[in-house]
Amino acid sequence: MHDHRRLGRELGLFDTDPLIGAGLPYWLPDGAALRHALEEYIRGQERAAGYRHVYSPVLGKRELYEVSGHWAHYREDMFPPMEVGGEEMVLRPSLCPHHAVLFRSRARSYRELPLRMAELGGMFRAELSGVLGGLTRVRAIQLNDAHIFCTPEQVGQEAAGALEMIGRAYDAMGIRAARYRLSLPGKGGKYVAAPEAWRRATEELVDVLERLGLPYDADEGEAAFYGPKIDVQVIDHAGRESTLSTVQVDFHQPERFDLRYVGADGGRHRPVMVHRSVVGSVERAVAHLVEVHGGAFPVWLAPVQVVVLPVGADQRASAEAFAARCAALGLRAEVSDPEDGSLGARIRQARLVPYQAVVGPREVADGLVALRLRDGRRPRPLPEAEAAARIAAVAGEHGVRLWDEQEDDRVR
Repeated sequence: MHDHRRLGRELGLFDTDPLIGAGLPYWLPDGAALRHALEEYIRGQERAAGYRHVYSPVLGKRELYEVSGHWAHYREDMFPPMEVGGEEMVLRPSLCPHHAVLFRSRARSYRELPLRMAELGGMFRAELSGVLGGLTRVRAIQLNDAHIFCTPEQVGQEAAGALEMIGRAYDAMGIRAARYRLSLPGKGGKYVAAPEAWRRATEELVDVLERLGLPYDADEGEAAFYGPKIDVQVIDHAGRESTLSTVQVDFHQPERFDLRYVGADGGRHRPVMVHRSVVGSVERAVAHLVEVHGGAFPVWLAPVQVVVLPVGADQRASAEAFAARCAALGLRAEVSDPEDGSLGARIRQARLVPYQAVVGPREVADGLVALRLRDGRRPRPLPEAEAAARIAAVAGEHGVRLWDEQEDDRVR
């Protein structure tokens, strides 16, 4: 395992500056490329699963969070209100109140349910300076969030679908869950007083975990203030456990916002709100990816997927043409200039890049590239178009495989 704070800076992924502020990391080009790839993967998975994407403001009136219950139960973790035009505005600590308002923006029918509403949006937590660290505890968070508005009968199926999506994403990222935690309320006054709603929500989550055959631990004191949740826990390089993904069942906010849909009987009914985050915050997800992979990311996530190495200056034009071919297929490709060092030195420098494409006099004459895979394998020299297409195909799988072996490959 690796410390993401050290390695993230060494790899040029992210950094911080006192002038910007503690807990507010900025993303450098390679880190932004990795983050963008992760965000686009999640959006694609959500679209395929029937989610509709929305945008909502990062600010809201204080009254919004009074209605949602955040002001009463979560105020100590929120930034203070700002006076704007005679109103008190607050940086949002979560996206769910906005999504509840979007749901009630017009009349809804049971035929629209489940309505799966997703957003990769910003939220803010007033974390104390002593707990801030790298990307794992920050004050400005980009959250992969979604809220499913459904009938009571649909809750189990939607929660199960969310957990299955989380499992597929973990497989694609090459990470694994340390454990599943059923987070229940504990002693104290931070929880909404609604015993029957808590019982129903807990029963739904337990049933889903048991139906999917997922072993879990029940931990008191870890629930959200409005309901229980399933937390997918991961472990960092120092053995510390944290939550990466979550699925929650919420009867509270639909009641607080008086959400309704018209049922098949013509009557007005209360939906249930399933909160779901596949990778949690982008910041924490990237931190975990750095620690698990040490910078040798799966192909689809690698900031640079192909580095093209001309042996000498005479091959620079051919190398640039191959890099352009790769870029046209959506790959992130760069040319390593011969002036930057010997071929061996440049190969070592690019050791974390999944594919190194060497272009020498023989390759230029034959229209080929000689690939070196990050794991040390060296397939036979390939025509430029075939090499680029095969790399793009592996990247498009969104998995951890590095190469698609074919019968005529002679790996040296």
